Amino acid sequence: MPYTIEKTALQDAYVITPKVFGDNRGYFFESFTKKDLLSVFDGEFVQDNQSLSAVKGVIRGLHCQAGSSCQAKLVRVIQGEVDDVIVDVRKGSPSYLKWIRVRLTGDNHKMLFIPKGFLHGFVTITDNVIFAYQVDAYYDKASERAVLYSDPQFGIDWGVQNPVLSEKDSKNSLFKDAGIDFVYKEKK
Repeated sequence: MPYTIEKTALQDAYVITPKVFGDNRGYFFESFTKKDLLSVFDGEFVQDNQSLSAVKGVIRGLHCQAGSSCQAKLVRVIQGEVDDVIVDVRKGSPSYLKWIRVRLTGDNHKMLFIPKGFLHGFVTITDNVIFAYQVDAYYDKASERAVLYSDPQFGIDWGVQNPVLSEKDSKNSLFKDAGIDFVYKEKK
């Protein structure tokens, strides 16, 4: 198998580390092979997204999509470093309202699988971060939901005193007012 798959402290979320083959020319790894990741995800990715964060200290998040547009994600960093943060907001989940942080870098090649029903965000640790992710549902503006990164209900320590935020993210609501209503469904 071209990956090591590690359970996280959050139900159904996994850190995936590919086997990297390198030599004096550089490296090669399989960033996604469906047959090898079926234990983690048996859906279909339909959209790839990529972002550039130009400076250290950018926070993007906390985001999700609701309803039938809810997305599972496989995220990774191509260049630079981030602390990726996910929050389980599925009512009834064993890890409901808990969060984790995973360091993703262009050098460690780790990926994070984020199931449906999670909030997602990240903070850049370096300048010029290129962040990539695959999702299993198309972007739908009407289904977009967001929670303020500093919501005291979660108490996330982002490690940044003066984060760089988009105008939109600086105005996100608290979780209790965000209209997010996911329900945990145990895998069979």
